[in-house]
Amino acid sequence: MSSHGTREATGKRLAALSLGAIGVVYGDIGTSPLYTLKEVFFNASHSIALTEANVLGLLSLIFWVLTIVVAIKYAFVILRADNQGEGGTMILLSMALRAVQGVTQRRYLTLLGIFGVALFFGDSIITPAVSVLGAMEGLKEINPKFEAAVVPIALVILTGLFWVQSRGTGKVSKFFGPIMAAWFAMLGGLGIFHLSSNPSVLAAINPMYFLRFLVENPSLSLIVLGSAVLAVTGAEALYADMGHFGRRPIRAAWFSWVFPALVLNYFGQGALILKTCAGQTACKMHPFYDQVPHAFLIPMVAFAGIATVIASQAVISGAFSIARQGVQLGFLPRMKIVHTSHQSEGQIYVPAINWALYVLVVIVVIAFRSTDNLASAYGLAVTGAMMVDTVLFAVVAISLWKWNKAVAVLAITVFAIVDIALVASTAIKIPDGGWFPLLVATVVLVFMTTWKRGRNLMNEQRKASALPMAPMIESLARDATRVQGTAIFMTSTPDDMPAAMLHNLKHNKILHERNVILHVTFEDVPLVPRAQRVQLEDLGNGFKKMVIRYGFMNSPDIPKALTVAAKDHGVDFDMMDTSFFVSREVLIPNRCKRMSLWRQRLFGLLARNAQSATAFFQIPSNRVLELGAQVKF
Repeated sequence: MSSHGTREATGKRLAALSLGAIGVVYGDIGTSPLYTLKEVFFNASHSIALTEANVLGLLSLIFWVLTIVVAIKYAFVILRADNQGEGGTMILLSMALRAVQGVTQRRYLTLLGIFGVALFFGDSIITPAVSVLGAMEGLKEINPKFEAAVVPIALVILTGLFWVQSRGTGKVSKFFGPIMAAWFAMLGGLGIFHLSSNPSVLAAINPMYFLRFLVENPSLSLIVLGSAVLAVTGAEALYADMGHFGRRPIRAAWFSWVFPALVLNYFGQGALILKTCAGQTACKMHPFYDQVPHAFLIPMVAFAGIATVIASQAVISGAFSIARQGVQLGFLPRMKIVHTSHQSEGQIYVPAINWALYVLVVIVVIAFRSTDNLASAYGLAVTGAMMVDTVLFAVVAISLWKWNKAVAVLAITVFAIVDIALVASTAIKIPDGGWFPLLVATVVLVFMTTWKRGRNLMNEQRKASALPMAPMIESLARDATRVQGTAIFMTSTPDDMPAAMLHNLKHNKILHERNVILHVTFEDVPLVPRAQRVQLEDLGNGFKKMVIRYGFMNSPDIPKALTVAAKDHGVDFDMMDTSFFVSREVLIPNRCKRMSLWRQRLFGLLARNAQSATAFFQIPSNRVLELGAQVKF
């Protein structure tokens, strides 16, 4: 192929990936114009005079928040932090931990990273609620009598959205890009139309306008900043979805299509506000839907509904991915993970997460009932997660990448100042609803840290009572009665005798001809290649030690791994002649200083409801023997 052909193919591939990124990555931020300026100017909780200076000042504020947070911080800088092309808070945490050696520092960094993940779960609840409600509020613009139908219709749409998750998004996701590209084109077109009547609002690109507004209205600064933050909700998706599309397509989509469309629409709404309300003392309008001629309101509400479903789909899928990462890194108990595509490993469905989110979303919609009320709850989860990303990135840039300190400090200081201002602006809304995502994040944090701590203590207890492998093998080779077949003993400590083997010897008093000590480990990388998946060591006397390595985005499948072992290491496993022995520990709560009694009970509850190792590792259930053991800390 000629160099020209190569460039052309590369260009086509980049365009296709960029189109996909528009649909998946930018769905959330793309629906922000539905409610952002409505909350800034027309929220009943605060009053802003609709003067030209104020409108230009707040348009300037939104423009520069978009520029600093999304364009510079995420698109230019944080997208550089990738692990095998993957991104997200978990990735950033794993990179930061490589740069830190101190036990205390690692503990605090881990806690911070987990809190960032917990905030994302809070965001995953509020995003579908506020997006779909924001779209359905257009019904009131069609006819005020339809106001009573907003919440019921939103609940029907959300019910359908969560119900179809089990069917997978692969078939419909290919339409996301074109639909959202059309959505952004519509946003830009409406913006241009209204800007044509007052192009002077484009002067708001000058940062002096928002600086002057903040100086002249100090009492309103945090309030309006808390509303303006709605314009950047979904910005963290640029980084979290990097593995699906790549750095270049995400940047190309933002700068060539998404950013211009958003800016044009916000400025167009600003021009419409000045045209409709300038000089009036009691003006009420919906800046987004008032852009549209009344005859086109019904199709616009329908279009907005579709766009918000796409935006919600992206954050729900993100919650599934983070839940899987949390399970495989040991922060969450095993849970059922269903693969909805034979082609893409990343397309998964996690029933427990899906229905937990659904119940909480329904509660939020019924409790808050409007975007005016939900706006107070929305921003805190987003700004908190962004601040966590900034802190973790600072560790990576300074300690791992060894950036020039002057450059690193300058960039991180700018990001930190913006993040602190955004967090402060949303923190003042805690009494009005901001407590909700904070409560959700706290509960998730307690669950994750309790599970991690409990597993660590159980592993310590197991190691303290374990017997060394080598002398036990020699003793068993001499004395144990052998039977035909292969026994695979799963263990978390591959150098010690598995508890399941000891229990088998104690109760059945036999040993198989071939015995495999199987240890599964999850690395802090997204994917482990097939060639590096299985390691096998012959221990002699009919014993082998097998280590299977997965990344936190791999799907564990023991039978498939045994097939890899047969091909790569020449070891044949006849599944009909192989038995799996799994130890299942039961925690007995007791008063100890290492873990409080209530956390022990919570850990026990999580352990009892965790998916069995048999199902999680996809082992045929008719080939498994589970042997129980009681554990005290």
